[in-house]
Amino acid sequence: MMQQNCFKRVLLHIYLLIVKDNSMLKRFAIYGALGWIMEILWTAVWSGMQGDWKLRGHTYLWMFPIYGMAVFLEPIHDYLRKLPVFLRGLLWMAFIYAIEYTTGWLLDLMLGVCPWDYSASPLSVDGYIRLDYAPAWMIAGLAFEKIHDFLDQFLGRYKIL
Repeated sequence: MMQQNCFKRVLLHIYLLIVKDNSMLKRFAIYGALGWIMEILWTAVWSGMQGDWKLRGHTYLWMFPIYGMAVFLEPIHDYLRKLPVFLRGLLWMAFIYAIEYTTGWLLDLMLGVCPWDYSASPLSVDGYIRLDYAPAWMIAGLAFEKIHDFLDQFLGRYKIL
């Protein structure tokens, strides 16, 4: 019963975002752009830790729609909102791992290559995810909650979206 109620909320959320006020595409673009920025900063810091003082950061065009799909996680956030923060972090980590693995596998299937390749890491799963990124994904998921709340409260209040 609870899963059916959550599914109905997701469908209602999609209806409201696409049909009623068309903010879904705008939020998709915001999440896509923020994901790109986050990834560029992450890879730049990582390159600095490897001795590249140019701090080169990078991402892939494929990542924009992948990050943009975070708009579909908004109703899940509404559903998880009352859970303890650590549990929410664990759930976001699991969701992000599932999304990263699935999109990596699909890109590999369609293109013959996944843009990211973690296979050199001993903590890699099929080269698509790295288990040592768990804390980063927990933090990213909890940060997503704050971004979602910001978009709902601030931007919605001023009719920007």
